[in-house]
Amino acid sequence: MTIRIGLIGKTNTGKTTFFNSATLKTAEVSNYPFTTKSPNVGVAQTATLCVHKELNVKDNPVNSQCIDGWRAIPVEIIDLPGLIKGAWTGKGLGNQFLSVAAQSDALLHIVDASGGIDAEGRITEPGAGDPVADLGDIEEEMVMWYVKLIEGNRDRIIRGLHADHTITSGMMEVLAGIGVNQNHIQLALAESKLNEADFANWSPDSLKQFAWILRDISKPTLIVANKMDLEGSAENFKRIREHYHDMIVVPSSAEAELTLRLAEQKHLIRYLPGQERFDVLDAANLSEKQRWALSYIRQAVLGEYMRTGVQFAINVAVFKLLKMNTVYPVQNPEKFSDKRGNILPDVYLLPAGSTVTDLAKEVHSDLARGLLYAIDARTGLQLPNDYQLKDRDVLSIISAARKKSQPTRQTSHKQP
Repeated sequence: MTIRIGLIGKTNTGKTTFFNSATLKTAEVSNYPFTTKSPNVGVAQTATLCVHKELNVKDNPVNSQCIDGWRAIPVEIIDLPGLIKGAWTGKGLGNQFLSVAAQSDALLHIVDASGGIDAEGRITEPGAGDPVADLGDIEEEMVMWYVKLIEGNRDRIIRGLHADHTITSGMMEVLAGIGVNQNHIQLALAESKLNEADFANWSPDSLKQFAWILRDISKPTLIVANKMDLEGSAENFKRIREHYHDMIVVPSSAEAELTLRLAEQKHLIRYLPGQERFDVLDAANLSEKQRWALSYIRQAVLGEYMRTGVQFAINVAVFKLLKMNTVYPVQNPEKFSDKRGNILPDVYLLPAGSTVTDLAKEVHSDLARGLLYAIDARTGLQLPNDYQLKDRDVLSIISAARKKSQPTRQTSHKQP
């Protein structure tokens, strides 16, 4: 499955710089409102330890990369237009933002931790703005978007309720288009204690409470406290963590990450995104400005926070918020290879609770239709189709359509 991570926040918080640093694309960065008039879409990577060292083999990745023992798996990043107060009513680029936000599986809420923007997202003196209030403004906009959708379709939901006596189906008709599923609705109803309440008599407060919970469940979010290298950010970072104690807050300097990524691309330094250090490779060709920038990043960013936070935020979104597991399907379980001899060629991201059947569907629809069972490549054990996958599983899927071509040895099976 393709993981989509949306970047939300006010204008001038560094969302596009974060996007550029993660994807190495060159989306326009400026300090006037609504520079991002339409979504920028790019590919970044989430990183996790590869299994090849554990299995004592040299891998040949196909759908991903393995760099210094880390498997880099592609994910999609969407840089959404910045929000302002009243976005849910259509103010600014609100309608466009909210429609695109529906495509995201998880959200990174980028905030200017230095307090360098005002309430409308305009550049101001660092410390003059309030990042805690900025976060609250955008979270409120997201919730009011849900409220608007539900309230605007109240009659439709009630008709669905009368049809099958459950609110879930009526809600699904209205909210499925923004990535809300049946489980999200049922969990939100239970947590808000509205599952037994008559929807027709929900108060405005009850509806908003339900919307808050549904927004949190359906669009899991972490806060990226950006511009941590600027004065005043450390104190604001503490305030953000205290106020949003129930959310993950990641300190970040997207500008520092972009500088390091570009320097690495020019072979001036050796740097792996997310690492705590970099090595200068070509000091002779560094300008004074470049020397100063690298020294500043080493001291003010890596020295203080160990990392720039960009790669870390993506990893946390994938593995903590979305609870994804990495699974390696192979054809030959003895050699951990595909039919071309590539060792550990592919890795898939699947949510916790996924089964062998779910993996087969991801690999190929034909494989799922003829699915018999799977083989654990580590142990040779046969696994049923409802076996729940674990992180770092290496499996060979056995399909009836291909079974005739399988080796006769019990623990040596192939998959397409």
